[in-house]
Amino acid sequence: MVNYGGKINPPASGDAGADVTPQPPAAMQIWVDADACPSVIKEILFRVADRLQIVVVLVANKLLRVPPSRFIKAVQVPSGFDVADREIVRLLRAGDLVITADIPLAADVLEKGGKALNPRGEFYTNDNIQQHLTMRNFMDELRGSGVETGGPAAFSQSDRHLFASQLDQFLQKSRMR
Repeated sequence: MVNYGGKINPPASGDAGADVTPQPPAAMQIWVDADACPSVIKEILFRVADRLQIVVVLVANKLLRVPPSRFIKAVQVPSGFDVADREIVRLLRAGDLVITADIPLAADVLEKGGKALNPRGEFYTNDNIQQHLTMRNFMDELRGSGVETGGPAAFSQSDRHLFASQLDQFLQKSRMR
């Protein structure tokens, strides 16, 4: 069972008598794969949500504290492998932005028509996702065979700046459409 904690409306159950009046297209939302997202990136997103009045939804398998705002929501999912990822893919709409360092999740987001930005400021695209997946799988094979590959570099101030810059450019273009 997904805990929406009163922060986001659960999906409709498909009532036969539901109102089917055409609605204007919903505004783009930002979804955050929040379990591993750096706090500094969440803080940037919180400021953007209020400043631009864009809904930011953090999805995690643990309870998250978010600032009081009608634009910032948290969804807690049960623990388990890729449960948060599957919930993000299920709820996102074409054109939504997902913040994630999870390459398979980014591939699913792109397949569904969303956009994916990692916390270091790199957009995953249809042109580069296969390369990222191939490298990820290669590194997994190396680690599986006992090779010490190390981890990613420490998150830096330049990563933070690049993320903020890429996010700002994306949102400016999105608002012009």
